[in-house]
Amino acid sequence: MSDFGLYTYQQEVVERALKRENIIIWLPTGGGKTRAAVYVAKKHLETTPNAKVMVLVNKVHLVDQHYNKEFEPHLGLRYAVRKVSGESDEKDFFGLVVQESDVVICTAQILYNALINKEEARHVELSDITLLIIDECHHTHKESVYNKVMRLYVEKKLKGEKPLPQILGLTASPGTGGIFCPGMTATWQKLGPASNHKYMFFFEDPFGDHLKSMMTIIHGYMDIPPDFKLRECGTQEYEADVVVLEQRGVRDNNRLLAQCALHLRQYNDALLINDTLRMIDAYRSLEEYYSTKSTKAIDGTDFFLLGLFEENQVELRNLAMDSRFENPKMDELQRTLLQQFGSGVPSRGILFSKTRKSTHCLKDWVLKNRALKDAGIKADILTGAGNGITYMTQNEQAETIRSFRMGSLNLLISTSVAEEGLDIPECNLVVRYGLLTNEIAQQQASGRARAKNSQYAVVAQAGGREHRRERINEYLEELTGKAIDRVQRMSHHEFYLKVIELQQKAIISSKIEESCKMEKRRSNTASNIQFLCRNCFTPVASGSDIQLVDNTQYVNVSPDFKNHYKAAERVILERSFEDWEPGCRIRCKKCDKEWGFEIKYKKHVLMPNLAIKNFALETPKGRITVKKWKDVPFTVEDFDYEEYCQENFPDLFD
Repeated sequence: MSDFGLYTYQQEVVERALKRENIIIWLPTGGGKTRAAVYVAKKHLETTPNAKVMVLVNKVHLVDQHYNKEFEPHLGLRYAVRKVSGESDEKDFFGLVVQESDVVICTAQILYNALINKEEARHVELSDITLLIIDECHHTHKESVYNKVMRLYVEKKLKGEKPLPQILGLTASPGTGGIFCPGMTATWQKLGPASNHKYMFFFEDPFGDHLKSMMTIIHGYMDIPPDFKLRECGTQEYEADVVVLEQRGVRDNNRLLAQCALHLRQYNDALLINDTLRMIDAYRSLEEYYSTKSTKAIDGTDFFLLGLFEENQVELRNLAMDSRFENPKMDELQRTLLQQFGSGVPSRGILFSKTRKSTHCLKDWVLKNRALKDAGIKADILTGAGNGITYMTQNEQAETIRSFRMGSLNLLISTSVAEEGLDIPECNLVVRYGLLTNEIAQQQASGRARAKNSQYAVVAQAGGREHRRERINEYLEELTGKAIDRVQRMSHHEFYLKVIELQQKAIISSKIEESCKMEKRRSNTASNIQFLCRNCFTPVASGSDIQLVDNTQYVNVSPDFKNHYKAAERVILERSFEDWEPGCRIRCKKCDKEWGFEIKYKKHVLMPNLAIKNFALETPKGRITVKKWKDVPFTVEDFDYEEYCQENFPDLFD
């Protein structure tokens, strides 16, 4: 293995994979999991007749990264290595790509689509693959696409169907939530940086106190149901409570309750921002929210909530500008950064924060901070790819990382996107600031601090939520190691029986859950379901108006629906699609609630594509809300393009 450049610990963790066992390789961030996987793939290709290696990733940018950095350089001279993502044309004939390739690197969604698609040019069978490598396999849980792929694997395995691919999972953080594994042993080696926890004590907070007094006024106005108890303001538990109250208000046709709950969530968000950032950041979040509300009031509830903010706006702004009460956590964060960057040692660091909004606030703080500027800190933001003002494009992500690698930037202010997967250079400082996450995220983040004499710092309030969560994460990380150790001590027979037992339970549970969903859909016809705007409760559509385009877009095909909405700003997407392009956002004519956006299908059919979370559903058994289309209580018919054109453009068929 020395000719491939593997370290001794990498050689140890691949041994069982080379014996064709299904295993998980658990190495810390930067520990060389991908290089170890490339070596396993190389040996597999050399020793397996008609070998076919499939590498699954959970994010589009990782397709290019694994292809360019590892698999193509090491395997491309001898083998046909291809990459496919939702942004590449090859996805439309993925089955043919697999037939003609030795190694395919793709997003998990591409493979899952191919497994369930029976069209010959797109279809792939698991039996076509001899080695399946799953990157960041700790995401194999619940309804993730990784889990859907592995569920198909386990169903075939329990039926005795062969051949099936060897499975190789890669992770820096298996976690304690459990992975739906196809009979894997886990082999691991633990490395890590020095840890430096910095905890603050309570501080005087008149701005936060004023926000809480305003929330108390709303509590009195909204008449909270007697059977419901709200938890402490300024916590994620409170946020969960007001989400439930909003749903209850919608179900009970109680707009007063629903709207007050929505506004309380904004105040709670401001408290959470105030807890970790500057008061002015919290104030601006509310100011931005209410700037869009003044022209959208439709009843007394709206006027009360808008009036409450306007009456207190000057007082809130004055408190937010009072430097005597600024958040001491920011001072501690400044000291942590200066300790590293002011030492005269060339440094690179990552500052992890919870939300995209908080990363922008922290960048603004860094750029305006004279001490940090004098220390030579050059910072920029790294957040997830997507569409919207606060998202980054993949090109912007790549450019930011390139600048960080070249040294024109030395501090990344990032959300969890930088915790795993991205090819980011070694850092000698990693700071987790104002974060409440699980032990997986903690392990991923700490693994970024892998330069010599690196520091991993947590800045939090002593006894506060982040402090408690970090302690729990440390305990869970220890439990994970103990659990893996216990599994590895099992006899082969005991291990095999336990895996079969767990897999059978998982498949049965999955089938029962799917059966319940199907029964729920059969109990309602689409015409019995009425769509209401979630904000103003105006009836706007029937379930029979909804159809599914290309298994991805849920559109309203009724020509009458356009009477209920108005077109707003145009939607700009970074990528293009085969049969459709985005049009304008659509909003409720009565209350201006955003509903989704128009799509232009086959270049001339314009239809509204709806986000189900923006609607309430009136069913024969009462009003409900759902987050995703898969949970609607009726069957959505597939869109028939020819039939639609015949009905709406009959002159073309005369």
